[in-house]
Amino acid sequence: MQGSTLNFSLEEYASRLGKVRAQMVRREIDTLIIHDPSNMAWLTGYNAWSFYTPQAVVVGPQGAPLWFGRQMDEKGAHKTVYMGAEQVVSYPDNYVMNPPLHAMQYLGGEILAAREWAVGNIAVEMDNYYFSHAAFMALKNSLPAAQICDATGLVNACRAIKSATEIEYMQVAARIVENVHRAAFEMIEPGLAKNKLVAEIYKVAIEGHDGLSGDYPAIVPMLSSGADASAPHLTWDESPFNRDEGCFLELAGCHKRYHCPLSRTIYLGRPSDKFRRAEEALNAGLAAGLAAAKPGNSCADVAIALNRTLAKHGFDRGGTRCGYPIGLSYPPDWGERSMSFRETDHTVLQAGMSFHFMPGLWLDDWGMETTESIVITDSGAKTLCDYPRKLFVKDL
Repeated sequence: MQGSTLNFSLEEYASRLGKVRAQMVRREIDTLIIHDPSNMAWLTGYNAWSFYTPQAVVVGPQGAPLWFGRQMDEKGAHKTVYMGAEQVVSYPDNYVMNPPLHAMQYLGGEILAAREWAVGNIAVEMDNYYFSHAAFMALKNSLPAAQICDATGLVNACRAIKSATEIEYMQVAARIVENVHRAAFEMIEPGLAKNKLVAEIYKVAIEGHDGLSGDYPAIVPMLSSGADASAPHLTWDESPFNRDEGCFLELAGCHKRYHCPLSRTIYLGRPSDKFRRAEEALNAGLAAGLAAAKPGNSCADVAIALNRTLAKHGFDRGGTRCGYPIGLSYPPDWGERSMSFRETDHTVLQAGMSFHFMPGLWLDDWGMETTESIVITDSGAKTLCDYPRKLFVKDL
């Protein structure tokens, strides 16, 4: 049974496969093995929480992609992928967490060998969260007649320009994250335990918007406050918010696995001059970067515009990247892991690309984040969210 929950047309999946195959031909790859669940979903529609065990999508020399995973996940594949039943294959459960057996030896020795795909140049995503050294060795040992090469980023690059439907899903995610930020500002106050606010954030995010459901974001809420806001990736505990402290909230709406991150900072009390200076600098830097984010310019142009503006206001981010592509993703990251807004990345911007423009300031004992998710259009950058770009103040 072909997937009954497809989020895209068969024509769109065919177009995606064509892009990947063109890159395979250019790089002389005979067979491509994809482990990143985001890339798997983008190519086939597969959507399940099964990436904690080995799974893959295989693009062979011809025909539709092959879904490969744990036997108990076959039904989930049949319900979500666009391919027919013959393109869904699995490995027995005794290959799950049972060394020395490994699912990758089954993929190479049984599945690829039976299709005569166990020869030639076989590429894998070597630098990937979901592909371990043990998986690589098991696969390599099962393919003695093949040459294993690296295709990290191949599919990610093919995902860079979004379709109209993808942007539509991201716009829904934008409405969701706006709702989440409104709810968070309404609820936050001195003395409130951070976990209580996070519970409300998840509630609003999953409720969705206008009858359309929210999905689980690929990254958990980050809401560092006070001195902890000098560290960008802390999460939460039961400690309370305090008066006369700033707290940034880095959150994302998600719909059909498509993300729209948005960060804003809330100050509980009366902001100090340093927060007001940071607000002015970030707003000016965002405006300069957004003006540079247009087709024909590069990722580097956006970073240069931001950094020069921040420097005029007395802030230096030290060369840290200030943006990354976004779209379809699974834990642990909502970025697409390809290009970056940094001064050394000369990737040319094209209409349809989407980014989280993220010029956070994390200083010695405080921090502030104001960010925008954007889509590059023919006329320049368009923000996905319509939410005030400012330091929010709640003086209770």
